[in-house]
Amino acid sequence: MTADEVALVQSSFAQVAPIADTASALFYGRLFETNPELRPLFAEDMTEQRRKLIQMLAMVVGGLSRPETVLPAAGALGVRHVAYGVTPEHYAPVGAALLWTLEQGLGEHFTPEVRSAWTSAYGLLSGTMIQEAYPHPATIAVPADPAAGEGLH
Repeated sequence: MTADEVALVQSSFAQVAPIADTASALFYGRLFETNPELRPLFAEDMTEQRRKLIQMLAMVVGGLSRPETVLPAAGALGVRHVAYGVTPEHYAPVGAALLWTLEQGLGEHFTPEVRSAWTSAYGLLSGTMIQEAYPHPATIAVPADPAAGEGLH
C-alpha cells in the first residue's frame, strides 16, 4: 500500500469509528443478507462478534503504516478462522460487505480513491490471512476487488 492509501484508510476509518456499533451491525446484516450460507459460521448472539470486528479493524488500520507489526497477527487470525470453517472463498463476500458498509457510513466521503485504498487494505489483510491459513498458493485466489466478486488473481 502507498502512504496515500494508508492515510485515506486511516482518515476514513476515523470518520466511521464514532458509529462503530451501527457500522458493525450493518456489516453483518449485509454479509448475511447477501451470503446466508455464512450465518451458521457465527454465534447466534452477534454482540461479541461485532465488538471483535471493530477491534480488529482498529488494530489493522492503526498498523497499516507499519505492516510488519500487524500482518503477523492477521496471519494468525487467518489460521484461527480455519477452525471456524472459513474457506478462502469466504473472503470475497466479507470484503464486499466491508466496502458496502463503509459506503453507507461515509456517504459522499466514500470516493473512488477511498474505495481503492480500502480495497488495497483488504487485499493485503485477506491475502495474508489466506496465505498463512492455506499455504498452497497455487490453489488460492485473492480477490482483486472484493466487491466485484470476480477478478480473482
